[in-house]
Amino acid sequence: MNALLVLLAVAAGPTATDLTRSLVDEVGPRPSGSEADARAIDWAIRQMKAAGLQRVHPEPFASPRWQRGEEWAEIVSPVPQRLAIAALGPSVGTPPGGAEGEVVEVASLQALEQLDPAAVKGRIVFLNVPMQRTRGFEGYHAVAPLRRNGPAAAARKGAVAFLIRSLTASSARLPHAGSFRVDPGVPGIPSAALAVPDAELLHRAIARGVPVRVRLHLGCRVLPEGRSANVVGEIPGGGAAGEIVLLGAHLDSWDLGQGALDDAAGVAMVLVAARSISAPRRTVRVVLFNNEEAGLGGARAYAEQHRAELDRHVLALEMDHGTSPVFYQSVLAAPGPAADAAIRELGAALKPFGLPEIIRGKDHGADLGPLRAAGVPVAMLAQDSSTYFDAHHSADDTMDRVEAASLEQVTAVVTAFARAAANGKGDLGRIPPELREDR
Repeated sequence: MNALLVLLAVAAGPTATDLTRSLVDEVGPRPSGSEADARAIDWAIRQMKAAGLQRVHPEPFASPRWQRGEEWAEIVSPVPQRLAIAALGPSVGTPPGGAEGEVVEVASLQALEQLDPAAVKGRIVFLNVPMQRTRGFEGYHAVAPLRRNGPAAAARKGAVAFLIRSLTASSARLPHAGSFRVDPGVPGIPSAALAVPDAELLHRAIARGVPVRVRLHLGCRVLPEGRSANVVGEIPGGGAAGEIVLLGAHLDSWDLGQGALDDAAGVAMVLVAARSISAPRRTVRVVLFNNEEAGLGGARAYAEQHRAELDRHVLALEMDHGTSPVFYQSVLAAPGPAADAAIRELGAALKPFGLPEIIRGKDHGADLGPLRAAGVPVAMLAQDSSTYFDAHHSADDTMDRVEAASLEQVTAVVTAFARAAANGKGDLGRIPPELREDR
């Protein structure tokens, strides 16, 4: 099918922009396990059925729950200054009077781990590493481990709180949320992200060589475990119905914004793509994952609940990167000529869009990690991330950030790729064991 026919097929129903707006406006921000999460699950079931998918159903799983609450911070001395912060999930809250301490600035996790505990005990650790703006994911991947591992590393050293420069290259005074790993053997400490201008302010204050004290209040709290669900629907296949092509996105979002880019747009793309595929050779399964933002609980639940049929998953694709154009494609599959031929078959469907050849690469959506670990081939339609992380996990992730024309073009690319995968006869094999470890 040429690019024009794909665009016409995509246009036969609500557009991706329409669906993105519907999820944003009718459901709003959707933290996993929340009341809004339940509304999102109901919304997804309705939209899948409206798109003509069959066997539509929720797949429940136990979900962590966390609530933000009121939050503020300030430099107490040497010069009082308010700071824009956002608690990281699943941070504990501060004591009733808040947390206060002298700030210890570090420029890497390694520097933090090398500090004498006596230099950290009773103080606030401030991890200050600027994120570089890149077209691909390199800038974000370089700093994401700092947020993921920083709070536990600071807690092990005896810190009373942890602050991190927001993972963004934007200078807007908006803090960016995100999650971190909890170390069961280490008591949790209040942990938050600073807006970039406030991180720079704190850095300059410390650079003057006098002690800097910060006080912060976080009203967040971990709630009892609740329930969430992935939502699954299918376009049944014909001649190779037992083979499954998975199209994924994630329903949940952070609470600060509306989750328009992350990931209502991705949800809309895969719904439109699936609606535009009729009578495929292979079964097309749409999976709207939940709990991506707060620990990939839905991804793990899907892999476990479908363990017996993972060998029938021939390819998995997740869209979770906003609305900017695709600039490269990659597939991680078996080595050898058979998979090479299957990759070329997929690439041929994208040539009308002016995209380069598909490469063999390791990038994929976060929810596909457990599938990759089981050997399922994974694909990435990599979108330009030059500005994506300006709004990512922040209050600026709103509908006005959606680039409608670009979103529709990306949706057409996803549709063409999905059609090729669903009707292809090539064999991508299994990812070899040495390449199954997730990033």
